[in-house]
Amino acid sequence: MSSTRTIRSVHTVADLRAQVGRWRAAGESVALVPTMGALHAGHVALMEAARGEADHVVVSIFVNPTQFAPTEDLSRYPRTLEADLDKADAAGTELAFVPDAGEMYGEGFCTTISLAGPALGLETDFRPTHFAGVATVVAKLLIQTLPDVALFGQKDYQQLQVVTRLARDLDLPVRIVGVPTVREADGLALSSRNVYLGREERAAAPTLHRALSEAAAAIAAGEPIADTVDAARHEVIAAGFALDYLEARHAATLAPIASPAEGPVRLLVAARIGTTRLIDNLAVPG
Repeated sequence: MSSTRTIRSVHTVADLRAQVGRWRAAGESVALVPTMGALHAGHVALMEAARGEADHVVVSIFVNPTQFAPTEDLSRYPRTLEADLDKADAAGTELAFVPDAGEMYGEGFCTTISLAGPALGLETDFRPTHFAGVATVVAKLLIQTLPDVALFGQKDYQQLQVVTRLARDLDLPVRIVGVPTVREADGLALSSRNVYLGREERAAAPTLHRALSEAAAAIAAGEPIADTVDAARHEVIAAGFALDYLEARHAATLAPIASPAEGPVRLLVAARIGTTRLIDNLAVPG
């Protein structure tokens, strides 16, 4: 633990609300950055952006079990709390909410949120319970904190659209802000799961961003979406990935889209290399 760390950690909803309440009583605004920990430069960018949105910044650090399927990596998901607190502190975050599963999901917990719209397809074709878990924990965090604004990374683009729709549909008094993806120099989107990549897998990983970039440029230049997306799929598979999906979707609704004339286009990909599943996305210019 850093001896100069000034960030305060709280572990209960009561303590979280007490601190936020003091800020509210002083007429000050609050931003929330929800995370599952294992913080990296992408999370730091979220916290730094949050400082420009509100007087005070809260980061939540909670590995949410309800968004993992039984076959997924909950038990080995990286947990680096002390390093996370150091990063959050250095980014100017004042409060860390670090609950355990018992605090978030008390005895007899049985409530979930039913989703449609942008939650249908893509990730849910492969992880059918994922967004129900995400939506439930995010709704709880927003209700627990009652921030003026909450910030999410655009790397998890479908999640961002699901959360935006959630806040709108449930009349939650919070503004949802998407922050651009932070990348390595070779284009790989930063992710806590990148630590799982072996040397050869890491060398192949930037193929996802390269294939999306080439496809986005081709579509913007007038090439047919279907043919361009098919070529990108073949490029990703040839690099050694097992492809879950690579799709062109309407950027706002995530409905299938056949032409840029139908609205803004977003390209989204999820693929596995070795034991690691990576996701990425990119806007088509225009």
